Amino acid sequence: MNLNLTTKKIDTDIEIILVKNKKIKADEKILKSLNFKGKDEEAVLVLESKRIYVGCETYDADNIRIAIATAIKKFNSTNFKSLSIKAKDNLSAIIDGFELGNYTFTKYKSEKDEDQKQDKNIYIEVEVIDKKVQKEFENAVSICESVNMVRDFVNTTPEDFYPNTMANEAIRIAKENNLECKILDEDYLEENGMGAMLAVGRASRHKSKLIHLAYKPKKAKKKIVLVGKGLTYDSGGLSLKPSEFMVSMKSDKSGGCAVLGVMNTISALDLPIEVHGIVGAVENMIGGDAYKPDDVLTARNGKTIEVRNTDAEGRLVLADCLCYAQDEINDIDYIFDFATLTGACVVGVGHYTNGIMGNNHKLNYKVVHNALKSGELATTLPFNRYLKKTIKSEIADICNVSNTRYGGAITAGMFLDNFIKDENKKKWVHIDIAGPAYVESSWGYNPYGASGAGVRLAIEFIKNI
Repeated sequence: MNLNLTTKKIDTDIEIILVKNKKIKADEKILKSLNFKGKDEEAVLVLESKRIYVGCETYDADNIRIAIATAIKKFNSTNFKSLSIKAKDNLSAIIDGFELGNYTFTKYKSEKDEDQKQDKNIYIEVEVIDKKVQKEFENAVSICESVNMVRDFVNTTPEDFYPNTMANEAIRIAKENNLECKILDEDYLEENGMGAMLAVGRASRHKSKLIHLAYKPKKAKKKIVLVGKGLTYDSGGLSLKPSEFMVSMKSDKSGGCAVLGVMNTISALDLPIEVHGIVGAVENMIGGDAYKPDDVLTARNGKTIEVRNTDAEGRLVLADCLCYAQDEINDIDYIFDFATLTGACVVGVGHYTNGIMGNNHKLNYKVVHNALKSGELATTLPFNRYLKKTIKSEIADICNVSNTRYGGAITAGMFLDNFIKDENKKKWVHIDIAGPAYVESSWGYNPYGASGAGVRLAIEFIKNI
């Protein structure tokens, strides 16, 4: 699919018409006969006038994204090759709808749709193409390409995407975007006392990798660190997951992939913000060398962790990665971590919403605001003193799971708080993306499988620092 900006009306095979509040003038009789109501996610193709009418009940950005995604899916069900739409405003939302709504993952299909391989030209008609409009267009395309890259990463099977694969992708991203890149191996983890992360990957044939990408523009005004959970597969370890919950655990790398996605596009945005992306790439498997319930692990900051469930492994990886970030990077303004951390977050807020946690209420709400502005759903989950008591250990400094089944998303976030230095407590936000990162049905402009959750949220926040 080729997206093009134009100031002229192009004669294309099909034109998209957004219909608001059922205000339909042209083709009124035909649309009535087709029972078209102009509701959200409703689209009809009228061949006589070469138009796709699509419902868009309100012209807010997310409704436009959904409407455009609905239209491109309708268009893709035909053999037409060119499409146009007139954009009055919300150019970025229109681009999001096209780019994100057009995504498909067919890597493992033995028979490819030959028609989908052919280039299709999309023309977006605007009043003027100046530097501002051109930059908005380029930035929106760049961000969407990174989201779709993340979707590809997450959807790829664990046999084809393991810690070394993630490290190689990071190296590629660094080369293409002129970023600094460090890939640290298990020798580094052992030498630097990162016993929590080291234990999680111990039973895998794939060695764990600590990935550190950095974008350092001249005269940067702020510095943000993004930390991602990169569990390329999670069997649950010796606390083995039930079979139905083991399916789709290739998605447990979504947080780390989101961080790579942000780093893939941050230099193109040309912002005066220094950005570090840190990923703990690990595979949690079973075997004679697996870490065990009842083990006590020591994290990089010296804190000891009683393991009561080896399926609460992501927080162990993040603990050491957060410690690494704070030890190796000075004068941090913000620290965000992204993780498909808990099923409890999905239970609490549903499949489509990110859970935002931390010690700074104003910062938490700021993250939610930017998430919603970007098109991602988010809500805060507040810490409290009573839940903090549930992760105390009798034999170590802290336990990796709570002694209660309730509030699991929050207690996981409070576990991570133990690995945030006092001076950074108000700068840190934990983002649980377990709900929206991977859903086994399409929703809005998101496909079956990976959504690329976290990328647009983070970029929107960085743009508005």
